[in-house]
Amino acid sequence: MPEEMIPVGAPCWVDLMTGDVARSREFYTRLFGWTAEDAEEKFGGYFNFRRENKRIAGCMGKMQPEMPDVWGVHLRVEEAKETIDKAVANGGQVVVEPMDVDTLGTMAAVVDPGGAIIGIWQPRDHPGFSAVRVHGAPGWFELHTRDHAKSVDFYRNVFGWTTQSIGDTDEFRYTVFEKDGQQHAGIMDSSSFLPEGVPAHWKVYFAVDDTDVCLEQVQSLGGSVVQPAQDTPYGRLAVAADPNGAQFSLVGPNDAMPATG
Repeated sequence: MPEEMIPVGAPCWVDLMTGDVARSREFYTRLFGWTAEDAEEKFGGYFNFRRENKRIAGCMGKMQPEMPDVWGVHLRVEEAKETIDKAVANGGQVVVEPMDVDTLGTMAAVVDPGGAIIGIWQPRDHPGFSAVRVHGAPGWFELHTRDHAKSVDFYRNVFGWTTQSIGDTDEFRYTVFEKDGQQHAGIMDSSSFLPEGVPAHWKVYFAVDDTDVCLEQVQSLGGSVVQPAQDTPYGRLAVAADPNGAQFSLVGPNDAMPATG
C-alpha cells in the first residue's frame, strides 16, 4: 500500500528506540536489505531506514538508558491536537504533546487506558512508510492488552476505528480495525499470558519471504529467536530480538496464507 493510501486511524509509521544506534543500523540494514540515512542533529539524531530508496521506518537513540529497546507504532490522524483531546476525554494520558517536526508533520504520543503507548502522526511532507505486507516492510500491527473491551472502545472513539471481532472466547479474544475492505491492525486480549511486569504494548510484524530463513539471518547477525516459527491461519509467524534486545515479529507465507502482499 503506497503511503498516500494509508487511511486515517491506521498505522502509518514504525520506529525503533535503541541504546546502540550503530549496532541497530547494521543489524536491520543487513537483515532486511534496508539502507540508512545519516542522522540529523536538528531531529535529535533521528534517522530513517529506506527500502527501495523510500522511507520504511525510523530509529534514534533512546532518551532514558534504563528503558528497554522497543519498536513503536504511530497512527495517522488528520489533526493531532484534536486527537490528543479525544484521547484524554476517553481515559488516555498524554506522553508527548503535539509538536511540529519541521515541515514533515506533527507528532504526539499517548498512553491508552490499558497502559500501551501509541504514537500519533499528522502528516505533511512525510506521509509515512512507503509499503506494507511485502518483504522488508511492516506486515501487521497488534496491540497486546489486559483490558480488551476498554482498549477497543478507546481506539474506536479516538481514532475512528470500525472494528470486527474475529474471536471472542477466553482462549482467543481478538478485534481488528477494518477500513476500505482491508484489515489494518488488531487488538489481542493478552490478559491470560502477558508476564507480570510486562506492560500492554504495540507489536510490529515485518513481512518476509521466508520466515525460517529470516530467523537464521537474525541469529547470524547477533540477534535471537524469542518464539520459533510456527504455522497459523495468518501465515508463518515468529518472534525475534535484535542484538540490543528489541523484539519484533515476522510474518511469512505458508499454505494457509500463500503470500505476504
